[in-house]
Amino acid sequence: MTAKETDGKETSKKQLLLRISPGLWNELSSWAEDEFRSVNGQIEYLLSECVRKRKKRGRTEAADDELP
Repeated sequence: MTAKETDGKETSKKQLLLRISPGLWNELSSWAEDEFRSVNGQIEYLLSECVRKRKKRGRTEAADDELP
């Protein structure tokens, strides 16, 4: 069976090793606690929101944001 069902939803998640500073970890941990999420869940939520917003504005605007 593949990682996607017939309706297109993913059924498994990929693992990612992420190294972050202790200060950033503390900020994420506190934020996650405020929103009743794990740190992992908070990071996944934040990344999902960024991707959603990028899709909403369109790729050309997102590429403009990356310019120095």
